[in-house]
Amino acid sequence: MLILFIRKQDMKVYNNILETIGNTPLVKLNKLTAACKGTILAKVETTNPGNSVKDRMAVKMIEDAEKSGLLKPGGTIIEGTSGNTGMGLALGAIIKGYKLICVLNDKQSKEKMDILRAVGAEVVVCPTAVDPSDPRSYYSVSKRLASEIPNSWYVNQYDNLSNRTAHYEQTGPEIWEQTEGKVTHFIVGVGTGGTISGVGKYLKEQNPNIKIWGIDTYGSVFKKYKETGIFDENEIYPYITEGIGEDILPANVDFDVIDHFEKVTDKDAAVYTRRLAREEGIFVGNSAGAAVSGLLQMKDQLKEDDVVVILFHDHGSRYVGKIFNDDWMRERGFLDEEFKTAADVIARHADQPLVTLYSEELISHAIVKMRKFNISQIPVTRDGQFVGSLNDNQVYQLLMDNPQLKDTPISKVMQAPFPEVKANTKLEDVAKLINEQVPAVIVEGENGQKQILTRQDIIASLA
Repeated sequence: MLILFIRKQDMKVYNNILETIGNTPLVKLNKLTAACKGTILAKVETTNPGNSVKDRMAVKMIEDAEKSGLLKPGGTIIEGTSGNTGMGLALGAIIKGYKLICVLNDKQSKEKMDILRAVGAEVVVCPTAVDPSDPRSYYSVSKRLASEIPNSWYVNQYDNLSNRTAHYEQTGPEIWEQTEGKVTHFIVGVGTGGTISGVGKYLKEQNPNIKIWGIDTYGSVFKKYKETGIFDENEIYPYITEGIGEDILPANVDFDVIDHFEKVTDKDAAVYTRRLAREEGIFVGNSAGAAVSGLLQMKDQLKEDDVVVILFHDHGSRYVGKIFNDDWMRERGFLDEEFKTAADVIARHADQPLVTLYSEELISHAIVKMRKFNISQIPVTRDGQFVGSLNDNQVYQLLMDNPQLKDTPISKVMQAPFPEVKANTKLEDVAKLINEQVPAVIVEGENGQKQILTRQDIIASLA
């Protein structure tokens, strides 16, 4: 009998999950970047245990806080996060024995919140559309909790310079080694600024000619501040893209290291995130799509021998209910769907019955139905035929002039019936029928079922 003895020191094991952070792969992009000169490589940070680049800086910030005495045994870690830093902090808290409270704004995906709760974090949700100084903002709430809870430490990833130090010590050297020093451009979405500033500083120390390009979003202050030195509050407004852009200037953003900011729309960020999954097989998050879109906007600046590294922050599983959900994309006009006929447009609500009114019902009944079904115009019928129509503007004007009319039969005040079209009628022909006086048409489907097609339906189909 042959007995094998395996020495403990020969086993390839890690002492805990934190030791698996880093050494993420560099993957060549092919289809999406076919129009780009040079070699385009993705630094895919989803192989970190918390599935994002934020694992690196989260653990570094914890360890530095421990060394400085800011974080003591049994303490509570408190942080305002878009979700990914929270996950990295959660892993550190689990291994090191701390409590964790994550403060998120309400634009973050439900998946991110659920994941944080799954790993033991307490989640506090704050409104997005408030000023950073507002006591309801996630910046203010994080600071307040840290002042109220004994033995707690407020991480403040925006101004905590251990954030960018982690990338200077880890991510930058990895990229330099993996490309054998051939990297010419580094591109990444900018939020706290730690990744771009830490990596950028390291790479420029190796080769000052390397270009560092930051991806910004509309509604963020970074690009204008870099180009003019002006912090313009008029640049700030709510946006959908997660993980990049800010309405503040974090201390971690080293504007001297960053050569250029490129703004990307919410729609392009979302579209290219989905395309990465379907055309490259890389299932990553919203900021990755923004980075690819930004690269394509700047592709004319590349040369054949360039080696471009784009960093992909996090995993696509955190956006399943949003970016990878057709209904969510469609509601925001992010799906480039072609609507050629009336049938294409009404397909969105073909499963909903047509709401109608009988001509002898009262105006008050119309008001109830408009409110119940959240609609603004209703066809009026008599003996199974369309004989008139009613819309909310008309009802409003009637009741403002004479409130007693609410008990008047609809037949006394109804307007002409909506035009009727076949399902195969071209959309441009339908649009010609709708105007200020005619807000909708009736579409007859192939099965004889009838639906209403409104001005709003056409606008939505063109978004």
